[in-house]
Amino acid sequence: MEKKHAHGGHEPCGCPGSKMMDLREEAPADSAPSGKAPSMLRQWPLQLHLISPMAPYFQKADLVVAADCTAFAYGNFHAEFLKGRAAVIACPKLDDGQEVYVEKIQALIEDAKVNTLTVLTMEVPCCGGLLAMVQQAAGKAKRKVPVKSIVVGIGGTIKSEEWA
Repeated sequence: MEKKHAHGGHEPCGCPGSKMMDLREEAPADSAPSGKAPSMLRQWPLQLHLISPMAPYFQKADLVVAADCTAFAYGNFHAEFLKGRAAVIACPKLDDGQEVYVEKIQALIEDAKVNTLTVLTMEVPCCGGLLAMVQQAAGKAKRKVPVKSIVVGIGGTIKSEEWA
């Protein structure tokens, strides 16, 4: 029997991307690595509200702009996306002050002179706002940089990868 929430819906916040999914049975039993995978994180903080575009690790860097959930959903996130790159994280659904995000990304393009922007989002509809913010900032910037969009599936696979 499906339990209804007090607000009348069947899912938290009414977002299809918030639907509960148990993925434990989809992971192979022997998927644990034999050794510890090292962190490839190159800087702190990561949260876009907290970063300074003038920090030295952003200067002429290849930048990953990742939706918060991507690192949890994609098992090889560190090795494939963080190694050798600077990174920022944000949630287009839950974070307030998103106009600040556009300004900071524009500053990363113009002032830090980042080389590339790789935007990682989840396949859920609410995640698309992150790519839109990056494209808005890139469109406002005087300097042009290539933007790659990568969509991660809830089950941990890459759903799409394309230059935006």
